[in-house]
Amino acid sequence: MSDLSIRLAIADDHPVVLLGLAAELERNPAMRVVGQATDSTALVELLDKHPCDVLVLDYAMPGGKYGDGLVLISYLRRRWLDMRLVLYTMVDNPALLLAIVKHGVKAVVSKSDPLPRLVDGVYAAHGGRQYYSPLIKDMLLDTMMVAEADRLTPREAEIVRLFCAGGTITEIAERLHRSVQTVSTQKRSAMRKLGVNRDVDLIKLLSDFPPKAFTAQG
Repeated sequence: MSDLSIRLAIADDHPVVLLGLAAELERNPAMRVVGQATDSTALVELLDKHPCDVLVLDYAMPGGKYGDGLVLISYLRRRWLDMRLVLYTMVDNPALLLAIVKHGVKAVVSKSDPLPRLVDGVYAAHGGRQYYSPLIKDMLLDTMMVAEADRLTPREAEIVRLFCAGGTITEIAERLHRSVQTVSTQKRSAMRKLGVNRDVDLIKLLSDFPPKAFTAQG
């Protein structure tokens, strides 16, 4: 196998799941599993001995001295700054998923989604991109995006939608018969409410979630 393979570690408290995940991931020539762990103690020991590029981590993994869930996620992100994380989980609580995302986890895959979605998540995480599997995306949409979009005024929502569709501030101003300054101010206000600072992040936000998340409410 090539030395350029993506080095993977897998952590799940079910040994049978570990075997299945390792087999599925190593079917990809670009991936190499360097180790497996069933609790946080074994995981930290594994990562100390075998650095990896991407960690596939179960959320609920009790029994280790480093905990599990958000506690373990925070520890891992502090300890291994360059390691990418893919959360592979049965969590179906939208509020908890939102908390996970706010802890900096950019790739989350539901165990109820087809297994190839995990492969997609690994590739995305390794490339520094966000990835939410279909079921995770639907749940996050309900809590994160729709709730945030509802806070936008109808004019702000309209500007966000047009901007992410490719319109410039000048073009949007002409289309909506407003001044460039007004459109620019409303766009900045919308971005602040949505928690993004850069145009590229705003566009990424729309690409990750259906356009209805930005549609003005009547």
